[in-house]
Amino acid sequence: MQQLKGRTPIRRSLWIVLSYLIVGWLWITFSDAIVAQWFKDAEALSLAQTYKGTLFVLVTGLVLFAILYRQLSKDRALLSLHARQRNEILRLNRFREKVIDQASVWINVLDSKGRIVLWNRAAEEITGYRRDEVMHSDDVWELMYPDPDVREEILEKVAEVLRNEDAMAGFETTILTKQGQERVISWYTSTLEGVEGDELAGTIAIGQDVTDIRAAENTIRRRDRQLVTLMDNLPGMAYRCLYDEHWTMKFVSSGCRDLTGYDPEELLDNRVISWASLISGDENDRLVREVETAIGSAEPFSLEYSVDRKDRGKVWVWERGRAVADGDELVLEGIIIDITDRKVLEEELSVMATRDALTGLLDRREATRLLEEEILRARRYQRSLALLWIDLDHFKQVNDQLGHAAGDKVLCGFSELLSSRIRQVDFVSRFGGEEFIVVLPEMDVSEAEQSAERLRQLVASSPQQLDNGRSVNLTMSVGVAIFPDHGEDASALIAAADQAMYQAKAAGRNRVVVASPGNTGPTSLSK
Repeated sequence: MQQLKGRTPIRRSLWIVLSYLIVGWLWITFSDAIVAQWFKDAEALSLAQTYKGTLFVLVTGLVLFAILYRQLSKDRALLSLHARQRNEILRLNRFREKVIDQASVWINVLDSKGRIVLWNRAAEEITGYRRDEVMHSDDVWELMYPDPDVREEILEKVAEVLRNEDAMAGFETTILTKQGQERVISWYTSTLEGVEGDELAGTIAIGQDVTDIRAAENTIRRRDRQLVTLMDNLPGMAYRCLYDEHWTMKFVSSGCRDLTGYDPEELLDNRVISWASLISGDENDRLVREVETAIGSAEPFSLEYSVDRKDRGKVWVWERGRAVADGDELVLEGIIIDITDRKVLEEELSVMATRDALTGLLDRREATRLLEEEILRARRYQRSLALLWIDLDHFKQVNDQLGHAAGDKVLCGFSELLSSRIRQVDFVSRFGGEEFIVVLPEMDVSEAEQSAERLRQLVASSPQQLDNGRSVNLTMSVGVAIFPDHGEDASALIAAADQAMYQAKAAGRNRVVVASPGNTGPTSLSK
């Protein structure tokens, strides 16, 4: 194609010369014959031929002038165009060199023999090697890749690009900088064609320093592994849920399986069951109110509630979380921990704090508190309430003759007997030593006196068996006081019943005495 383009001016010149020769020959040949026919006189013929020659010169001169003028005008325009193109190319080259040199990525060009012919400023900053240290040489690669095996692998990659005349992206290498630091470079490499377009001139490589990116990714992966390990070892589960009526779970840690018996996948997006359905209805309403309050105060929330397990068991959980914005949605994030053992312990401690250690009955403080509540209820609904004060007769003799262990055994048996013969709304308390009270809500004086007498007869007819086979016969003295007849509050009612019990003892023990207003003239029943 280039050879054909090179022959075009020659052909055009030959055609012009040939055309001029043909026209000249034709002019000379035919014009002489025509002139000879027109002019017979020799002098006139000579003059005509002179004018004919002058005319030919003038005509051919004008034609030549026109041709040369047209060609020179084209040449001038072409030269002007070439000058503008040359200037544009120079500006483009300067712009390209400026862009390449100021690019934030490493750009280098290798010739077909692997020597560096372009090394931009970013390459200098990343590697520490100046342009004048690396140009027209391939020695720098041994410095940046001191490991021969690694260097051989990289050279093979470059050779593969050259062989396939293709591009390669995403290839990462670790270089050693001039300062002795390791940097991770992600490469894009492609071939460069020669000027004629039919041969390879070398390769261009664009490298991006991704050291910090890879370090951040490694840190994130390490933290993710730590977070997964932490979540997997929680004594419960971590969660992320929508703030909706179902508490729709969007993330659940593997601890869900131990906590509820359900796999995490079963709870995600309510595929099998929703978290709300594991909570009783009343409890769920309370939790919604507490979460709403926490969200309104922009504070975290702490909740305690029970959850139904897949095996139909029940566990107590403690939940700690807070609301966070996720785009246009509000989600809850937190942890849920199994506190069943703690709740059981709390219940045991609560019992220990309110129960008598020996008999398991309510202790004096808890019984007094409950008595005050019953008095308030009786006052509100204008009902009566009875209080029995019981003291075991001659119990000191049991301890003195049989020992305190036997006395404890008798007290426990007596407590069980008493508790088994009262209503569910009634309660028994050991007030101290061998003294007990029984609270009987909504009983008037007649009903209370009859109940006390039945209990007295039951105790008297039920000997307490000891471990050694012996038995102990018990009797008791009982004082009965009625609210509001004998007292308006707990202390007054207890005092009245206590005084009536002492009157029963003074009257001979093993009897029931009902207090009277002012503690005078009590009535008694004895057996």
